[in-house]
Amino acid sequence: MENKLLSLKEEINSLVKDGICIAFSGGVDSSLILKIACDAGIKLNKKVYAVTLETKLHPVSDVNISKRVANEMGATHEIIQVNEFENKEILNNPVNRCYLCKKSLFVNLFDFAKEHNLKYVVDGTNADDLKVYRPGVKALGELGVISPLAKLNITKAEVREMAKNLNISVASRPSAPCMATRLPYNTEINFELLQNIEKAEEFIKNQGFTNVRVRVHKDITRIEVNKDELINLLEKGNSIVNYMKSLGFIYITLDLEGFRSGSMDVNL
Repeated sequence: MENKLLSLKEEINSLVKDGICIAFSGGVDSSLILKIACDAGIKLNKKVYAVTLETKLHPVSDVNISKRVANEMGATHEIIQVNEFENKEILNNPVNRCYLCKKSLFVNLFDFAKEHNLKYVVDGTNADDLKVYRPGVKALGELGVISPLAKLNITKAEVREMAKNLNISVASRPSAPCMATRLPYNTEINFELLQNIEKAEEFIKNQGFTNVRVRVHKDITRIEVNKDELINLLEKGNSIVNYMKSLGFIYITLDLEGFRSGSMDVNL
């Protein structure tokens, strides 16, 4: 892993020299990229731009966390507001939604890079992302986004370990994917429903749970938490059910398989 970190630093240093725009969510992947880039920027006397896309389909907390982390690292932080729903195809949550979404979102980053005379647009896609259903990765490749973590075969576990060793504050932050992943494919995306899902997830997290997903299948709501936390969730079930019913959820269930990323993709 030490060799991988050295290679990552060399790769990012070479990008910073010609100007770098980092797609920055405040998650551990993009934060590791940003930390190394900012360290290189100080040595090379180059500005490092962290650009956060404030969208309709990502948790509101992402923007606040990204502001804090970018400030901790000394990056030049910019926020661009984007409405994915302007693309009517995305509203129907098709199987290739992630491809459509990434393509429309990252165009904004390339426009920003061009305006600021930056040569490279970089993101935090890691090696594990290439092993699962991630149609958005295809869009990144078509646009010319550089993904150093994936290029150097750096896994999520290695990213977390590197981030921990570099004292990055979000080293253990759980992943926060697009909120549309809470709905089945080919289901119309309802913005009010997504807001209520986000509120429900935050409520459950505040009860002491780490990884939380609230997936909605029409009237049935399926809660995912880590397997070793299932008993704890049952013990706190009354308060969780009461809160979720106040948001309009009807049948509230606990998924006995526990938390798993991409559980909506099982039939693909």
